[in-house]
Amino acid sequence: MSKIAEAFKNGKAFIPFITCGDPDLDTTKLVVKEMAANGADLIELGIPFSDPTAEGPVIQEANIRALSNGVTTDDVFAMVKDLRKEVTIPMVFMTYANVIFSYGAEKFISICKEIGIDGLILPDIPYEEKGEFLDVCEKYGVDLISMVAPTSGDRIAMIAAEAKGFIYIVSSLGVTGVRSEIKTDINSIVDIIRANTDVPCAIGFGISTPEQAKVMAAEADGVIVGSAIVKLLEKYGKEASKYVGEYVKSMKEACHVS
Repeated sequence: MSKIAEAFKNGKAFIPFITCGDPDLDTTKLVVKEMAANGADLIELGIPFSDPTAEGPVIQEANIRALSNGVTTDDVFAMVKDLRKEVTIPMVFMTYANVIFSYGAEKFISICKEIGIDGLILPDIPYEEKGEFLDVCEKYGVDLISMVAPTSGDRIAMIAAEAKGFIYIVSSLGVTGVRSEIKTDINSIVDIIRANTDVPCAIGFGISTPEQAKVMAAEADGVIVGSAIVKLLEKYGKEASKYVGEYVKSMKEACHVS
């Protein structure tokens, strides 16, 4: 069984995202430890990339800050290896195909296995093209996380049937970012997923408040938050770990719904 399943074994999962190296890797390490200590069940680590097409302005700017500091993929690998001395919850990378292509898929994914990365989320790889990475991921036991969106339509069942780790439900059309309201019929998407797989599903894109987290957790198996956390890093910089920890605690508590 995938280690990612551990994130969902004790009720609704809270899954925070952070861009590695924003504002620096030492702060990233502190923030990851705080997130784990305050109830995060799985952590998404963004590898800085110059053209993060799924991201809105908040996370785009975080990528620019990290890259401006000279953060490389190898730096991120070294950081994760160090974090794994203390952080035991599942962690996944969220990145883009070009990052892996340029590094070399076999080398990249084998290092993921070596340092304790449990899965990969690649927003720019559609279901039909996942074969480019799937065989290598399966070879090394790294889950290639599937994404479904409001526009996935009759492809949802097909994607769900082959999913590994967890299914990332994109709550809204467009890029990542805080939204005041989520109008997508999440329930119908979840129904299709559950009719086709036992793999858990978590909702991301646009969730930022405990109230939103509570509503979304009632619909699915977990909640994913990125931009709201990255905003805290932008605001507090190297002092952000305390504030992120408090935020994660409040969001995790909101996910405890009946």
